[in-house]
Amino acid sequence: MEPTDAAPRTQGPATRLVIVANRLPVRWSDEGEEGGRWIPSPGGLVSAVGPAIAQRPGDAAWIGWTGAATEEEPFEVDGLHLHPVAMSDDEKVLFYDGMSNGTLWPLYHDKVVPSEFHRHWFDGYKRVNRRYAEAAAAAAGPEATVWVHDYQLQLVPGMLRELRPDLRIGFFLHIPFPPPEVFQALPWREQLAQGMLGADLNGFQTPEAAANFRRLTMRLGLAEAHGDESVVAGDRVVRACAYPIGIDVARYEGAAHDRETTERARDLRARLGAPHTVLLGVDRLDYTKGIDVRLRALKELLDEGSLNPATVTMVQIAQPSRDDVEAYITLREEVERLVGQINGDHSRVGFPILHYIHQDVEFEELMAMYRAADVMLVTPFRDGMNLVAKEYVAARYDLTGSLVLSEFAGAATELADALLVNPYDVDGLKAAIVRAVSMPPAEARERMERMRAAVEANDASEWADRFLRDLAADRERVTT
Repeated sequence: MEPTDAAPRTQGPATRLVIVANRLPVRWSDEGEEGGRWIPSPGGLVSAVGPAIAQRPGDAAWIGWTGAATEEEPFEVDGLHLHPVAMSDDEKVLFYDGMSNGTLWPLYHDKVVPSEFHRHWFDGYKRVNRRYAEAAAAAAGPEATVWVHDYQLQLVPGMLRELRPDLRIGFFLHIPFPPPEVFQALPWREQLAQGMLGADLNGFQTPEAAANFRRLTMRLGLAEAHGDESVVAGDRVVRACAYPIGIDVARYEGAAHDRETTERARDLRARLGAPHTVLLGVDRLDYTKGIDVRLRALKELLDEGSLNPATVTMVQIAQPSRDDVEAYITLREEVERLVGQINGDHSRVGFPILHYIHQDVEFEELMAMYRAADVMLVTPFRDGMNLVAKEYVAARYDLTGSLVLSEFAGAATELADALLVNPYDVDGLKAAIVRAVSMPPAEARERMERMRAAVEANDASEWADRFLRDLAADRERVTT
């Protein structure tokens, strides 16, 4: 059945908290009784928002797409009301592949590849955003709180404000927000900014991103300055400030301490040839992550003898991502060419210097890698936060290990004791890798201790609680 633009039918009571995200927090598994069942999806958003939902048993709903083109009736999983948003294959191409990931994603990540601007993409984006807004309006009870997430749904807050002015609306952007000079290239800049101004509270990963949004709204003439973290849009005060997202620290620390993880890590190092030093990279295969530059740095260090291939091994996880997009195909070819060169020039029979894995990795295996790695390389060209950096720190309960971190990742604001690098500077990256490999244990311990304190002070529960507390605060109005 083709989806329509009408507000979807709802079942069950209207709820006090509604989460709106591109995807539902569950996925269909064919394994199970009676032909299959819905199971929780992995992901940072699910684990971050989960505690807030758990505090409201039976009184929370989640609006999102199932990932399929078919329509689904609302259903319930573990007391959470789930409202699927229908999306045809053609709409997915326009809304998700096109406007979200062909226009906004590269623009917000410093245009590492050029953005494309197509009117039919934006028309599809607007139509799907309207459908999400209508679903949220139907699911929310009187004066409920609605929390909208990420760049795919930037029009939803404004649309929802028109449909339900009684609601308390929050929006959180998980990726960077660019400077006004970059954002203004968008032909639909006013519509997207107006959409976000529909929220009472806009959250960003860094103070820089929040300031960029405030400056944009004033430059476009859509708002006026109001204090340090707010703007006035019409008669409403809209807050825009930083809420750096955290991880489920207890989950990662618990898994790191697990005996099976310890055994897996020990076995992994043995299978790698028992090297003195293990380097690790864990990324999606995305052009924003800087994987190719990282591998060039490794190649040069090996070529010039600054790293000894007999004592150093690297594991690079490159999880599949948008394999049908030209920019990603080109990146994969370049990465795999570098992998071949490095291994061809420096490996021994049975002991490759670089282990490249282009597939998804289970949580248990990932934890073993975090425990086995002496140096973690997180070097994106631009990243909203990058939770991998925090996950590695949480796993290092013994205060060993070093983190090389891009200064253009949001995590760098909190993890200032990492070895911060400019990922465009190959020589600087090489120097940081050598320093991490040779760092005295006492210095590594001091740095890791401070980074762990920062990660523990702002875990996922604290992040969600702080955002929702601020969103619940009394609205401020401006009379003219």
